[in-house]
Order: sequence, then structure tokens, then C-alpha cells
Amino acid sequence: MRRSILTPALELRTRDDGTISLLVIVFFLALLAAAGLVVDGGTKLRAAREASAVAEEAARAGAGRIDRDHAYTQGGRFVVDRTAAVSAARAYLAGSGNTGTVSITSGQKIRVTVTITEPTLLLSAIGINDLQVSKTATADLLQGVERPTSPG
Repeated sequence: MRRSILTPALELRTRDDGTISLLVIVFFLALLAAAGLVVDGGTKLRAAREASAVAEEAARAGAGRIDRDHAYTQGGRFVVDRTAAVSAARAYLAGSGNTGTVSITSGQKIRVTVTITEPTLLLSAIGINDLQVSKTATADLLQGVERPTSPG
């Protein structure tokens, strides 16, 4: 029996050796990437929540620093000691183990920005080793009692 010219070409087209292995590898990598997004995405959300909480607390810690000398010697008007406010916010950041910046804005507010870097668990397999999150919070420097109430 004589072989046709098309027979070798048809044999090559119908061979499936190794296709399943390639398909399994592709699906495994896709599954690993999806799991990395879920696991490390959760890590990033947790870090964002923590950064926001630390920034808010540091801003509050700074906002409550009253200049007592001014309050008792200058007619009882309560003002915030800006230097003490920045120092208190920085001390809170240092105590929490986080890094960030503290500044006083022109509008009588203290602004704290916290940056948290978390290592990745699964995304490091594709070269993403860290996830960084920055959150900013502000607090009014003068809030509440502005003058002492007179007795009686």
C-alpha cells in the first residue's frame, strides 16, 4: 500500500503528546497568581487599615498639646503648642514602630502620613516582594474649650 504525501502532516497534527502537561502548567500558574492576589491583597488591605489607624491616632496625640504657659499667663486663651504637637505625633509614630511624616498646615491642622511596607507571601514568586501603603490623617489643632469658664 502506498502512503500519501499528506500522511506525515496529518500524523503531526493529531499528536497530543505533552499538551495536557502544558495546559496543567498554565492553569497552575494562573491559580497561583489568583491565590497571590487574594492572600497578598488581604495583607495590603490590613496594612492600609493599620496605617490609617496609626495616622489618625498620631494626629490626635499631637492635636491635644495645649501651651499651658500661654493659657495661664496670657489671659486664659488656650492655644496649641505647635512644637509639642509635632513632637507628640512623632513620638506616637515611633512608639507604634511605624515611619511617617508630621507637619502643621496653614489651616490650624496637624497632618500625619504613615507608610507601611509589608512583605508578600505568594506574589514574591513573580517578583513582587513588598507591598507599600501610605495613609494620611489630619486633626484640628484647636478644638473644644478655647477659654476657661469663670466660676459661679
